[in-house]
Amino acid sequence: MADTATKTATRSYLLSDTDLISGEGEKKYVLKIRDLPQEEKPREKLMKYGPDALSVSELLAIVFGVGSKKEDVLAMSKRLLKEYGNKAIVNEKDPKKIQKALGIPTTKACQAVACFELGRRFFEPAKGGKPLFLRTSRQVYEYLKDMADLPKEHLRGLYLNAHYHLVHDEIISIGSLTANIIHPREVFLPAVEHSASAVILAHNHPSGVVAPSDADLVITRQLVEAGKLMGIEVLDHVIVTKKTFTSIMPKP
Repeated sequence: MADTATKTATRSYLLSDTDLISGEGEKKYVLKIRDLPQEEKPREKLMKYGPDALSVSELLAIVFGVGSKKEDVLAMSKRLLKEYGNKAIVNEKDPKKIQKALGIPTTKACQAVACFELGRRFFEPAKGGKPLFLRTSRQVYEYLKDMADLPKEHLRGLYLNAHYHLVHDEIISIGSLTANIIHPREVFLPAVEHSASAVILAHNHPSGVVAPSDADLVITRQLVEAGKLMGIEVLDHVIVTKKTFTSIMPKP
């Protein structure tokens, strides 16, 4: 009996909640970075094969160095890229937004922002390079279609000058759009900061349904009216899905 109890206790330890995840009634091992073969760990792969052999999440894990008490460093890197979006995280300059949206430590959010800022400064084309112009909903969709893969709704603001040249791209909010969480100041403050004369709004529908919700329509009308008061035109509001897109601008 004692041997049986010992075996049961050992089994419970080996299959604890911290080491397993459940899915569809089946338990699976969570592969943490310490469990990987030595040659498959990000730093070792970088040393042996060079940066081209690593995924973006592995490169970010090297920047982070370690994870948190709640999350392994590789899991954190993958979640950050999946939930925030590759293009969005590259362009995000406020670590507080990342920390709040994803619940990661402030230090990690700062490391991510610093990492991508270095990339921009060293490798972005010179300021005299070809500007990006956005004049149609189709062009907006082509620029933002990677949003379709995000697991949560993201509201993006694309800020333009008088010539429809994109001067700033910002995530305004993450989560379902409701009038309670989207305030006009969050949309128009970046326009003032970057001297933009117009803004294009866009958000994704992870469900794949391209039709706007009642909340989408209400918020769009509110922001169009707020923009008129501020002299900043809301040119468009585009819903992005994996297969298509639609513009939900109210009729004048």
